[in-house]
Order: sequence, then C-alpha cells, then structure tokens
Amino acid sequence: MIGLRDEAEAVLRGWHAYEVSRGTAEIIDFDCAPPSGGEIEQVGDRLAVRRRLIELRERASDGWLASRLDADIAYVGALLGERPPLRQYVRATQGCEALGWTDEYIAHRRDLAREALAGVGIAWGPGAARELRAVEGYLPNEDAPDAIRAAADAFEPAVRELTGSSAPFQLSVESADVDAYWAYWLDGAGSRVRLRLNLRNITFSEVAARQFALHEVLGHGLQSASWSARSAAEDVPWVRLMSVHAPHQVLLEGLAQALPLFAAPDDPLLRTRVRFDHYNQLVRGGLHLALNDGEVSIEELVVRAKRDMPWATDAAIADVLSDRGADPRLRSYLWAYPAGVDWFVSLAEAGDPELSGTVLRAAYRDPLTPSDLAALWPGGPAIGGDDR
Repeated sequence: MIGLRDEAEAVLRGWHAYEVSRGTAEIIDFDCAPPSGGEIEQVGDRLAVRRRLIELRERASDGWLASRLDADIAYVGALLGERPPLRQYVRATQGCEALGWTDEYIAHRRDLAREALAGVGIAWGPGAARELRAVEGYLPNEDAPDAIRAAADAFEPAVRELTGSSAPFQLSVESADVDAYWAYWLDGAGSRVRLRLNLRNITFSEVAARQFALHEVLGHGLQSASWSARSAAEDVPWVRLMSVHAPHQVLLEGLAQALPLFAAPDDPLLRTRVRFDHYNQLVRGGLHLALNDGEVSIEELVVRAKRDMPWATDAAIADVLSDRGADPRLRSYLWAYPAGVDWFVSLAEAGDPELSGTVLRAAYRDPLTPSDLAALWPGGPAIGGDDR
C-alpha cells in the first residue's frame, strides 16, 4: 500500500499546484513527507484530478488511505459543483456524523459557560464576549508574536510530557490582513511551522496569546512536526499531506481547542475561554445544520443566533452563515470544530489520566480519524453529535 500512498500524494501535490496557480484555496496545509526533490505531476483540471482519485480508490482497501481518498473525491466533487446532503458530505470528508446535539445538551453546556463567566465576574448577555476579552488583559497587536512565543516556551514542557513528543520544530510568526473567516492559521512542512495572524480579525489579549500558543503552536505545530518526524523515521501507512477537508481534522481542531484543559487545568481564564468557545461552537454547529437543511429562512436563523449568542454581531452571524453554506471547503471543515471540541472536552472531563494520556500520545503519533478516536475511547460521546 506504500506505493499506492505515494501515487495518491503525487496526485495531491499536482492538485495543490493547480489550485495555487488559479489563486484558489490550497489543498495541502502541512507537508509531513520527507523532501523528495521529485517533479510535481502536472494536473490539467479538476475533472482529471477526480478521475485519478477514483482510480486510486478502486485499488485501495479499507483504512487510512481509503478514508483519505474518499475525502479527496468528495471535496473535488464539491469544487466541481456537487452539493450532496450535509451528512453525506461531512461523513465523506471529516469522517464523522453531522447530527448535532440535543437542546438539553446545549443548555447544559450553556450553563457551564455561564457559570465559568460568572466565576470571573462576567454576566451573560450582549456584552459577555467584550467583557471577557477585557478581563483577559489587553495586548497590543505588535506585542502578540513575542507573547505567543513566550507562552509556547512556558507550556512546551507540559505538552511534550502529555504527548510524549520529542520532535523538533522551528516557529515563524507572520502578520496578514485578509478578508477571511480565520483569525490565525498554521501551515508548514516538516519541522518548519508558520503561524499567520490575521490582524483584521484579531483583538489580542494576554489570555489569547496563551490560547494561541497552545492551539496553534503546541497543538497544530508540534503535532504536525511530530507526524513529520515519524514519517522521516519510517514508512507510515497514511497520506503525509494534511488537508482541512480530510478526516484527521476533527482530531486537529478538537484537541487544539481543548488542549488548555489538559496542559493548563489550573488557569481559570483559559478554562473559561474553553467553556465559552465550546458553547459557541455547538450553537454554530446547530446553525450549520439548519442552514444546510434548507427548511429555515435566513431571518429565522439570525433570530436564533442572536437568541443563543446575544454577543454576536450581524457581521459575525453573516460570516457564520455564508462560510457554512456557500463555501465547499468550509462547509466540510468548519464542522470539525464543534465535533472535535465536544469530544476532547468530554475526554478532559472524564478525569481518567491514563485514558487521556493514551489518546494524546496516539494523537501525536498518527493523524487519527474519528473512527480511530472512538476505538481508543469506546465509551466516549458520539463524534458529531447524537441528536435523538
């Protein structure tokens, strides 16, 4: 299967080069493969990519390679204009269900978020997000890179102990100013990690610097560098090119969001931020489902968003809806956030250090799929919800 994996990687590299040449979204976000120096296979169009991926899938047995090819086929189909039902699309790309969570469960998470906010002196209501940011301590944008580096240095020993990773990495921090949903984004290759900060979407705080250090640098960055180190040492069975439309993304976004609960459990403001973000992600997940079901008007979705997230502005709600409804990449990828954070927060709350240690060490060894996570914790919650 290694030869088939290499063929798949060649197609992905050619597809990536094709999309970059057109100025569209990149396919590869982190390259974990050892440098080869080979030429990139030329790709003429997305139909050619799709045909080649289908041919490879017909030769692949079940497992990591098959699930990755299923994701790539579904995503290129979406770029060509296919619009399958959301459950089908998310199952093919993110590898989990898109069922959502019951009203009772979301109310439970709302109560935990409200309690956490009250613990730091913040009332639930339209000003909650703004007041939380104020409590977290203002940090000028120009000071953010140094603050993130300092926080990463401080947390690194704890994260390495939790995950068992000894992989080296080199971090660069760049500023960007783009009209996009993301506030920060990490990519790179091998041990080289690049963190981009979208200054248009960020108001920094001291807590945000600690959160970014854990989420992006020691979550995504060290994790991807760890996969790179392993793939340099042995022939791994998984595709070594990471993409946000693929089924390892639930692991990446889920663990990165919940990592403060494992690495800094005694930091009350980080814990509050995780609780607040967890609730917000579940609400966004509900909007994601309702929008794609097509049975609720935009006006009704806006009313629902303002009811459940009274701090959300019209601009923020507009982005939530357009990203999850109109963009083939984000229609898949953004489901990884609620699905992932709910599972990993639940893991932290289980209070079983042996179990969480097993999961975190495995997560820094292989790009686990939702099925892999479920196998590690059979008693855990259903990934992607269980709205019954």
